[in-house]
Amino acid sequence: MTSTVRPEHEQGYRIGAVARLTGIETVTIRMWERRYAVVEPLRSASGNRLYSREDISRLAMIKRLVDEGNAIGTIAQLSPEQLRERLDLGLDASPSNSESADCRIAIFGDVLPARLAGGADAPDLNLVVVEHDPKAFFRQTAKHRPDVIVLEFPTVQAETIMDVFSFLARSGASRAVVIYGFGRRADLARLECDRVRIMKAPVGLSEIRLACKAPGVNRRRPASAFSAPQPSEPDIIPARRFDTDQMLRLAEASTTVHCECPKHLVDLLFSLHAFESYSTECIDRSPEDAALHAYLHLMTAQARSRIEAALAKLVEVEGLG
Repeated sequence: MTSTVRPEHEQGYRIGAVARLTGIETVTIRMWERRYAVVEPLRSASGNRLYSREDISRLAMIKRLVDEGNAIGTIAQLSPEQLRERLDLGLDASPSNSESADCRIAIFGDVLPARLAGGADAPDLNLVVVEHDPKAFFRQTAKHRPDVIVLEFPTVQAETIMDVFSFLARSGASRAVVIYGFGRRADLARLECDRVRIMKAPVGLSEIRLACKAPGVNRRRPASAFSAPQPSEPDIIPARRFDTDQMLRLAEASTTVHCECPKHLVDLLFSLHAFESYSTECIDRSPEDAALHAYLHLMTAQARSRIEAALAKLVEVEGLG
């Protein structure tokens, strides 16, 4: 990232002053600039970073949104108007005056219900049903009649479309938010409509709150074409070292230690698990592409095994076992 040189006499704030004004550590400010280009400070003739008042205002808004649970990568490139809009939605979402607080929400899935059951804080969501068992989910939705259902699927396939609309019909909800790991563009396009909002996992509770309050069509980047070689010889898919409950406990442990790496590694593993399932389903559905998807499954499983090894090492070093 290049920065224009600003004469020493021009008004500007150095990074120490910005840190005091915004409450963001200087190392974090530098990291956000380097990785996400959140702001582009000018440089003084002596090479010091100089931040404008607009930069400080932007950083302050981003810090508030990050503190509310928004991932920095999802908000780093938002315009000032978009940042203010998100902050306004967050302020309007208090239980006393929020549309989302009045909106009855039912959640079905595996990871997200487990996180909520494990004590995840969701004060802005009027959760009337949180279930991982479909029969229990339908019993509860028949009783509570939710306005919005949040459905978590590791993969989206052709059958998933029918499942989503079956969930809508049986629950009586008017809208659905589908959180998915992986899926074909064609299937996702068929699923997307006025009643269904699609969100790519991982998704935070603050993002679910916004989706339930203001549903809409997602904009997705087109997938790039690619090819991969077939494996030269049979390989064994490595067994998983951590189950869902273990990973959730480790992710929660990130809140008690300074390092947040356990949570980040767990999020990576959940994503890799979902893609492994997706690759396996593709093998069964597309005989002509079976070798390719077998290769993808193998490579993903091996990547997952390495991340698991990293997580195991982290557990050992941090004493999280």
